[in-house]
Amino acid sequence: MKRTANQATVELLQGDITQQETDAIVNAANNSLLGGGGVDGAIHRAGGPAILEECRRLHGCATGDAKITTGGNLKARYVIHTVGPVYRDGRSGEPDALASCHWRSLEIADERGLETIAFPSISTGVYGYPFHEAAGVALMTVKRYMEDCNSGIRLVRFVLFNQPVYDAFENAMIQIWES
Repeated sequence: MKRTANQATVELLQGDITQQETDAIVNAANNSLLGGGGVDGAIHRAGGPAILEECRRLHGCATGDAKITTGGNLKARYVIHTVGPVYRDGRSGEPDALASCHWRSLEIADERGLETIAFPSISTGVYGYPFHEAAGVALMTVKRYMEDCNSGIRLVRFVLFNQPVYDAFENAMIQIWES
């Protein structure tokens, strides 16, 4: 599924983020940036030791912020590491922190002059963010960024790991673009 926001295409697909041939992929990292499970572990394994070496020099990352490293052995040139919120009740700052993850990742991509970026579904794994809520925050933030900022980004892709997550993003995309 695809929609446009300003001059950018925002698209959804089900697949493996480590296989994306975009300028950057976004890593749903933990605060240490030193690897973990889920998307984070998969990116570190596929990208090789160069990513970890650069992450060590970054000295971690705050929740809602993002930092960039090489893509190592990945098809993407860069990895933008962002730390999503752990979901508590949806009223403890989680939506703002999740929105900040997406906004900061896009800002960093723009600062580097990147044109294509791929996001996973941030915080919906072990951090427990409900898919349908995370999808709405992610897509609304990307749409707003593309409409409000003079961005050089031409493609924002969400690479979703299974059908339930894809369906949640598809439903959110329909609602957001039709409102």
